[in-house]
Amino acid sequence: MAGTVVILGPPRATLRSLVDRPLVRFLGVGVGSTGLHLGLFAAMVPVLATSQLANVVALVVATVANTAVNRRWTFGVRDASTATRHHLQALLLLVLTWAASAGALWLLHSLATRPPVLVQTVVVGASMAVSTVVRYVGMRTWIFASR
Repeated sequence: MAGTVVILGPPRATLRSLVDRPLVRFLGVGVGSTGLHLGLFAAMVPVLATSQLANVVALVVATVANTAVNRRWTFGVRDASTATRHHLQALLLLVLTWAASAGALWLLHSLATRPPVLVQTVVVGASMAVSTVVRYVGMRTWIFASR
């Protein structure tokens, strides 16, 4: 037929259908949490005794916020009775996240005596990439497995 256009393949996904996917939501929450973590870290390095201390404090604050938002938005948990257990499980996952970022900071400080705050922040941020995979798998298969 003249003038007929045939489109092959699956229909295009709408923005709404992409945002509804747990992984995409998790990544969105993760971007915000990483921004919070790195912002707090950069602000605290000059005032706390060590960058390791600034990292762990910022990481705990970001983890609590991240877990609260992921419970509700990513995994659809609205039951308040499980909140404490979920936060405690997330804090156990935090140990792995902290180990990655603490190790990255330790390596940086072994290579440079007094690295600038910006360099330290970039190093901590890069270590979060590995941690993000661990957190998603842990949340999906352990913390929120029944969802």
